[in-house]
Amino acid sequence: MSAAEAQKLLAEYDQRYPMDKSLRQGGERRGELEQAARLEAGMRAFLEEGGFKAFTTNFEHLHGLPQLPGLAVQRLMAAGWGFGAEGDWKTAALVRAMKVMGRGLPGGTSFMEDYTYHLDPKGMKVLGAHMLELCESIAGGKPSLEIHPLFVGGKGDPARLVFNVGAGPAVNASLIDLGNRFRLVVNEVEAVAVKEALPRLPVARAVWVPKPDLKTAAAAWILAGGAHHTAFSQAVGTEHLEDFARLAGIELALIDAGTTQRQFERELGWEEMHHLLARALR
Repeated sequence: MSAAEAQKLLAEYDQRYPMDKSLRQGGERRGELEQAARLEAGMRAFLEEGGFKAFTTNFEHLHGLPQLPGLAVQRLMAAGWGFGAEGDWKTAALVRAMKVMGRGLPGGTSFMEDYTYHLDPKGMKVLGAHMLELCESIAGGKPSLEIHPLFVGGKGDPARLVFNVGAGPAVNASLIDLGNRFRLVVNEVEAVAVKEALPRLPVARAVWVPKPDLKTAAAAWILAGGAHHTAFSQAVGTEHLEDFARLAGIELALIDAGTTQRQFERELGWEEMHHLLARALR
C-alpha cells in the first residue's frame, strides 16, 4: 500500500463527505484521517489479493494499528464486502450473501447490532448501532465524516461516517449455529425517522419498530436463539431470505406481523422434530 493510494482516498473523502475543517487539508486532525485512509487502502488490498468476500475485526487485536478501522469497514461494506464485528464470521458471511441478493435493488444492507431499546409503553422501538461500523448504503442522507474518542481498545480516536438510517420497511436477520444445523432468524421491521440529534452517540444509527411489536419480537428472537449481531437490509426482503434458506438448506424462523409467542414456540418444536427425523432416516 503506497502513500499515493492513501492520498487518493483522502481526496475522495474531501469531495464526497461533509467534514469539520480540522480534517481538511492543513487541519490539525488531518493526520488522523490520513491514518484511516491508510487502513482502508491496506485492508482493501489485502481483501482483493486474497480473493476474500467477507471479513471480521476485533478491537482486542490491533497490534500495530493506530486506530480501530471504522471508516474503512463502512466503505468496504458499501463496496460489497461482508463484515462482522468481534470475529463474528457468521454475520460477515450473511451480510455478504445479502449484499449479493440485493445487488441492483434500491436500499442497502449492513452489519447491525441491537444497541439499546426505547421502552416507552406508548411506542417501543429498537435503536440499532455499533461502535463504528454501519454501511453507508443504508444512510438516509449524506453521511458526515467525523473523528471522536472510542474509549475501548487503547488506540487513537477513530474516523467514522455518521448518519441516520431512513424510514421504511426492512428485515433484521441473524444466522446461528445449532450444532446439527444452521438457523436463520428473520424479523420484519419498520425503520422510523430519527428525530433526536443524539450528540452523545456520534456513530451511524437506525431506529425501528419490530413486527408485530417489541415485546413479542424480543421473546421470539430469544426463543429462536437470535444473536445481537445481525444483517439489516432495506434492499433484501423476506422472500429473498426464504429462497436463500431453502437453497442453502438452512432452517428459517420468521418473526412478522402475524407472529404470536405460542405459535412461534410450536413452530420451533416442529422444526426440531423434522430435523431429528430427517437425520434418523438418512
